[in-house]
Parts: sequence; structure tokens; C-alpha cells
Amino acid sequence: MPESVMNAKLIRTPGLYLVGFMGSGKTTVGRLLADDLGWSFADLDDDIEAEAGCSIAGIFEAGGEPEFRRREHAALKSRVRNVQCGRPSVISLGGGAFAQDDNWELVSSNGISIWLDCPLDLLRRRVEGHSHRPLARDPARFVDLFHSRQPAYARADYRVEIASDDPSEAVQAILALPVF
Repeated sequence: MPESVMNAKLIRTPGLYLVGFMGSGKTTVGRLLADDLGWSFADLDDDIEAEAGCSIAGIFEAGGEPEFRRREHAALKSRVRNVQCGRPSVISLGGGAFAQDDNWELVSSNGISIWLDCPLDLLRRRVEGHSHRPLARDPARFVDLFHSRQPAYARADYRVEIASDDPSEAVQAILALPVF
């Protein structure tokens, strides 16, 4: 999209949505970015856990992925309402949220999406041994999910390559995008 259209979109609906695979740094980068911008920050997974009164893993165990996705969409809709009211927000989406068409449509109509594109090897290292990530427990499924979600992430308005563990590099790359 041309720069002027993107700027108008961000003024109308001041939401920056960070998307990408689990372990790409969405929460860490999002907090730093929100601090730099003076905006609020939200992590959808935190919202889901607070509403459910249990962990993401607990939601998956009790109701499976469909129940988690239902809760995820409701949490996103709630955050988007704040953006629609003019409250500038940086929102970190879960790894699979942007791959759901209804979530993609909601984000696309209400702000700007930024894909934190992190290489598979770096992601593997980052999530190794984290039992709180139900979809990362099976190494073969992890790789399959990574590859299957790439086309969904590629629909984001912008792509920022993640090449290191320094989140400030990603923040600076985002701030250099032609949207501010």
C-alpha cells in the first residue's frame, strides 16, 4: 500500500499487530515498541489466560484447539474495539491467530500488521523445553506448522526479518517503516 494510505489507516485505527511464529519475539518486541511509541501493549495469550482463568496449555487440554481459537478470536475482537475507539495499541497475536481468516480480516481492517519473520533454527532454540507451548511439544509438528503458516504471515502489511536475539533491532526496524 502507498505510504499515505497506510498513514491514514494508522490514524483512523491506531493498531499495530505483531504476527509471526511462536518464539519470534512478538511479546518482547511488542512491549519495547509500545514503550517507545507511548502506546498501550497487549498480548492476546495473556488476555485469553486471564479470561479463561487457566493457562493456554490448560485450554488446549480441556477443549482442544477449536476452543482455544474461539477464545482467541473473542480476545482479538475485544482489543480491536479499543483500537476502533482511537486507543493506540501494539498487540501481539499468538502464532496461529493470523492464520485464521476471520482474525486476518479483523486485523486488516483495523490497523497495520507486521510479520516478525524469524528463521526456523532460531525459533527452535528459543522454544526448546518450553512446555507452556502445546503446539511446540512435537518437533515434527513444529516444523510442519512453521511451513504451513508462512503464507498466512506473508499477508501482513510489512515484514521485519529477525536475525538476532536483540529485540531492539526489531523495534528499530519497525520504527523505520513508512507508517509513522
